[in-house]
Amino acid sequence: MTAAGLPVRLRSSNPRSMYDVVLIVAPVFGLIALGYCLARFAILSEDAGKGLAEFVFSVAVPALLFRMMVTAEPVEGAAPFALWVSYFGSAGVIWLVAALATLFILRRPAPDGAAIAMGSSFGNIVMLGIPLALDRFGADAATPIAIIISISAPLHWFVATLHIELVSEREGVSWGRQIKQLFVSLIRNPLILGLVAGLLWRWTGLGLHPIPDKMISLLGQMAIPGSLVALGLGLTAFQMRGQLPSVIVICLLSLAAFPALVWLLAFHVLTLPPVWAGVAVLFSACPPGANAYLFASRYEVAQGSISAAVALGTAFSVISVTMILVLLGSQMP
Repeated sequence: MTAAGLPVRLRSSNPRSMYDVVLIVAPVFGLIALGYCLARFAILSEDAGKGLAEFVFSVAVPALLFRMMVTAEPVEGAAPFALWVSYFGSAGVIWLVAALATLFILRRPAPDGAAIAMGSSFGNIVMLGIPLALDRFGADAATPIAIIISISAPLHWFVATLHIELVSEREGVSWGRQIKQLFVSLIRNPLILGLVAGLLWRWTGLGLHPIPDKMISLLGQMAIPGSLVALGLGLTAFQMRGQLPSVIVICLLSLAAFPALVWLLAFHVLTLPPVWAGVAVLFSACPPGANAYLFASRYEVAQGSISAAVALGTAFSVISVTMILVLLGSQMP
């Protein structure tokens, strides 16, 4: 770790060989496996896992994002809108494909499509994507990470809620209420608060006093290992009890189709800066996370399939992320 609380690259050169990629992937998924074993063998309780996840999401990661925003270097020629189009435009395509596949391939009720679409396009970018991006790109990844995270969760929840409300034939769907909920979720989200606070502090030009800077740095250092262990601890709650065809569709869309679309747009259509494009691809390759399962549980749709996709997708992502990092090694300058 650097003094700023951000991970440094494991190697000074671009990781092109399989060995270099293993040096990035193995520690990340090793900590996830450690968390899973700690929960599986009851070394840590379920309450401990929930407490760690809450601390990571509410304190450690916001501190990391705050520090990143204060110290991030500007990137010439980088456009936030182009990054959003690359990432969320691809997510929109995957969402549509998942919804149609639910109806015409899986032959499931239309409301299930909202949960399956969310699981296919909303990966675990906080607990898995951030560690991978920082390990691969270091502090250069700070700005694209912030741009994607700033609207990812609220946007996905907003679209998923509208989707299920519209296809469930419920009366009295209020667009005003949905927009209000989106706004409330934005201002209450600890990640958004960390990002906004960091930007505001950066604009003051005051810098950070060494004492609070060290405190924030230490909290930021806890974010990466804490999020990975918390992810592993939480995997024991997800069971392989979903419909296999649905699980296969979710995993194929989230681990293969989504990153392929983002790769095409980010590298070849909109030609984003290499690090920005790389972050977008890595984020899009993350497996489904707890948010998709929480949505499925809230509306009682496709719970088994999403639960199984979270567990199986996280296991398969070891392979898919490794392949993507190898490909990024050949693409990056």
